[in-house]
Amino acid sequence: MDEAFLRSDTEIADTAQMYKALGDVTRLRILGLLRNGELCVCDIMEVLKLPQSTVSRHLAYLRNNGLVSGRRKGKWMYYQLHESVLQKGIRKKNLTSFTKLSVCVSDQIDLQKHLLEKKRKDCL
Repeated sequence: MDEAFLRSDTEIADTAQMYKALGDVTRLRILGLLRNGELCVCDIMEVLKLPQSTVSRHLAYLRNNGLVSGRRKGKWMYYQLHESVLQKGIRKKNLTSFTKLSVCVSDQIDLQKHLLEKKRKDCL
């Protein structure tokens, strides 16, 4: 088979996989929360009112598809949008458009309230 055809076949499969990752409300809400910077899993749990296992599963899916990256600090993981997000077809315009949805705006307000009320700087 032609190498260019195989490469384009892989690219379309990768693109389809990325859109699958974006095809879930919780994952879109997580991306909306991360658009302003790194967050601890505990912060995401608090805002979305979801258990750690659910949030971690969605973050793993996003990480496996190259949309977020994480680092461990103590027992907690901190996540941020992966630097390649803008290169993977999620242009800033697209990211901004879905984060303007009422649920994402509400999530941002809840996040800001949560961060202001948070007693300690880092999660333990």
